[in-house]
Amino acid sequence: MRLREDTAADPDRDPVAVVHAALDAGVTMVDTADAYQNEELIGRTIRGRRGEVLLASKFGLVWGAGIAGSFEVRADPAYVQQACEASLRRLDVEVIDLYYLHHRSDTIPIEDTVGAMSDLVTQGKVRALGLSNVTAEDLRRAHAVHPIAALQEQWSVLQRDIETQLVPAAAGLGTVVVAHSPNGHGLMHQVRRTADEQLPSDLRAALEEVAGAHGATPGQVALAWVHHRQQVHDVPVIPLPGTTRVSHLRANVAAADLDLSDDELRRLDPTQAAS
Repeated sequence: MRLREDTAADPDRDPVAVVHAALDAGVTMVDTADAYQNEELIGRTIRGRRGEVLLASKFGLVWGAGIAGSFEVRADPAYVQQACEASLRRLDVEVIDLYYLHHRSDTIPIEDTVGAMSDLVTQGKVRALGLSNVTAEDLRRAHAVHPIAALQEQWSVLQRDIETQLVPAAAGLGTVVVAHSPNGHGLMHQVRRTADEQLPSDLRAALEEVAGAHGATPGQVALAWVHHRQQVHDVPVIPLPGTTRVSHLRANVAAADLDLSDDELRRLDPTQAAS
């Protein structure tokens, strides 16, 4: 999401080097969106290695011209087609492997949006469909129109709202959960500098304790916790840690090898630790 051309002078933050380091490490999914405003960069970066990449992009968020950070949602069928064709041009690819609706619409029935997305599959412009920022009911209604391969939502040891309704719905439908912000937008990497109101003291202590036992960092433990959720919920889970540094990328990849014990997982769950 934050990869930009203007950091290329720093070898550790060169966006091309970051993506290539991921591919070299065996990471296969590269996730972007038209709203990230870097599809051209991603397209150039993966050129020559397209066969190694499961390329995901998103549509539906249109930035407002006035207030910084404001956006509107466009999910009408005509815009679906328009947005996809624009992304294909920017990415300079013939097909997008996984295409998401970036945010639910309050005005366009999700059946209409997914119906138009399904047309993209028929046209050969998209291989699979995904949803992001939706409800469990949205997911079920969408899946009735066309199989939803992936659900992308925020999921971390700090943010678990998804487990109440969305994860059970995804598990029931056979939808993979892509967990964005698995390190709490970087909070887990900054445990020692994080104020109590941002990260509960018991969770902070647990992250540090488990990290110490493994010779890892709290951020790596938090990422490993997300990897382990697929065992808890019986649903495939793909953590999606965004990074702009090669060094952080390598640390994130290493977290996949952390095997947390049942006791450690309970230690990271305040509700179970207190019981």
